[in-house]
Amino acid sequence: MELEAFLQHVKERKPLNTPEIYEFMNRASDEARRITFELNGAYHSMPEVRDLFARLFGKPVDPSFRVFPPFYTDFGKNITVGKNVFINACCHFQDQGGITLGDNCLVGHNVVFATLNHGFAPEERQSMLPAPIVVGRNVWIGSNSTILQGVTIGDNSIIAAGSVVTKDVPANAIVAGVPARFIRSISPEEEKQQKQA
Repeated sequence: MELEAFLQHVKERKPLNTPEIYEFMNRASDEARRITFELNGAYHSMPEVRDLFARLFGKPVDPSFRVFPPFYTDFGKNITVGKNVFINACCHFQDQGGITLGDNCLVGHNVVFATLNHGFAPEERQSMLPAPIVVGRNVWIGSNSTILQGVTIGDNSIIAAGSVVTKDVPANAIVAGVPARFIRSISPEEEKQQKQA
């Protein structure tokens, strides 16, 4: 299996449970680890960091993209980031199912994006089930949050620190808790200030 066939497979949300898929994922994981070890093992200027992420993602990243390493992923080739995205230290991107971060996203320390789940039945436990995570524009994800597979977070929303997001978050919402639940909407005045920033 090659990358395009794998990406199509996960786009269709088919289970990851064949020897061919496991072999491909092992190869991809080896490559991701080589790049992340290089990224995390020494100081790099921000342009050098962006070059390493372009290698990791397999595509260019915007010059405004910033990351404070260390950064962890076991795949890397199914991540898309917009402009002015900032990812703080020690984040974990399990991106086989796909992770998209819209323009102006802020990701706090130790955030986990998990796009795979396992079958619930014991005989299906080894099978992995992919689903994408899509984060809209101007979203702030607080430190130590976990975003689970299949979740979409609407534009301008805030995920409070330590939240576990298990279902979609509407635009202009603040959510918090385990599991995360709606706290309040962001007011039009707050939204206007956010757009001006």
